[in-house]
Amino acid sequence: MKTRAILSLFLIITISVSGLSQNDFNPNNMKWMKDWTNFSPNNTNYPDYEEQLPNIITKDTFLSSDIVYFISGDVYVVNNAILTIEEGTLIKADTEKSTNLIVSKGAKLIANGTKASPIVFTSNKSRNSRKSGDWGGITIIGSGKANTVEGEGSIKGKFNPLYTIFGGNKVEEETTILKFVRIEYAGKSTNGLSLYALGNKSVVENVMISYSADDSFEWHGGASTSRNLISYKSNDDDFDFTQGYRGELINILAVKHPYITSNNGSYAIEVDGYNKNLGFDNSKILSSIDITGATLISLADERNYSHTRAAISINNLGELYLNSSNISGFSDVVKLDKTFSTLRMIETAFKLDNSFFNVHKEGVVTHNNIKDDTFNLLKYNRFTKTFQQPEEIFSDPLDKSNPDFSLKNSLNNYMVVQ
Repeated sequence: MKTRAILSLFLIITISVSGLSQNDFNPNNMKWMKDWTNFSPNNTNYPDYEEQLPNIITKDTFLSSDIVYFISGDVYVVNNAILTIEEGTLIKADTEKSTNLIVSKGAKLIANGTKASPIVFTSNKSRNSRKSGDWGGITIIGSGKANTVEGEGSIKGKFNPLYTIFGGNKVEEETTILKFVRIEYAGKSTNGLSLYALGNKSVVENVMISYSADDSFEWHGGASTSRNLISYKSNDDDFDFTQGYRGELINILAVKHPYITSNNGSYAIEVDGYNKNLGFDNSKILSSIDITGATLISLADERNYSHTRAAISINNLGELYLNSSNISGFSDVVKLDKTFSTLRMIETAFKLDNSFFNVHKEGVVTHNNIKDDTFNLLKYNRFTKTFQQPEEIFSDPLDKSNPDFSLKNSLNNYMVVQ
């Protein structure tokens, strides 16, 4: 396997020499994934639907787990209505139309599943015939802050303009509650889950998005804390942040296939400080994200690792702090765009602590030929001397039904960038 050029730029020492203990670099505990996830949804036999939801929901509505629901075309929750979905409910989406669930500003989605009975949104196609982009996805619109010029904006996509405005000053809004929810085969006309200007009392926990044809998760502005999120084999980015999102993520998993990507390329994490197409008020804040416990994986091996790119892309002055995380199978850890014109700007934009990486190139990519000392961004993190295949790094990453993405070996077996 290829020995990375990074070795020529660092003094590397073993953990026993450095005096760091395994407790200093605690490998991710992946037990939070158990009992509610589904890594082979195409093999699942879902029952036929029994009731179709209206395309405009104007009053408080409760969906019972006793009924299988169907959505066809764009379904809007409006007029400050609350759509409440019972644990264990199944919602199937029409694949013949552009089908989306849009929760407009002031309305609310409460999808409060449980570990034993998650809520599932999936394609209406039969077993073994579902595919990425069978339907659109879920869009939730809040009244929190965004760094657009006017503080508001319109969501992406061809939707009814009466219901597409996001943003405001309700920083503490509880925009939504999503717990133990799976979203499968979305991404036809938008992302699997689009979150616009959420207030900081919003709850997004234990959400799995599988086989999205676009991004899995995308945040536009807002400020919230989310945890236990999974993006599995999306075509585009797994976790995308823009328009001044400020928040924290705890325990996330992104699994990419080396041959599945979008036309513009895809990343496990993409951060944009602002949307350059919509303008930016420089008196407002830029996107800044703290993530603890990320596992970012490309299932690349010795046959195809040359097709991979960086795990993380940071653009337009965005900021990312990554802690206690594992990154494996990519060309590099992070790529930064041309808006970062000095080393100091780069050091402000990206920080990696207490983490592990297995990549096949130098580790950090910049667009302004800033090479001196950029690899100091990776100091004190563990890494592999040569690029290793996924089954060498993780316990059972290739199991199609019950993969295990915990580290296979003690981190004491790896070296530290010094």
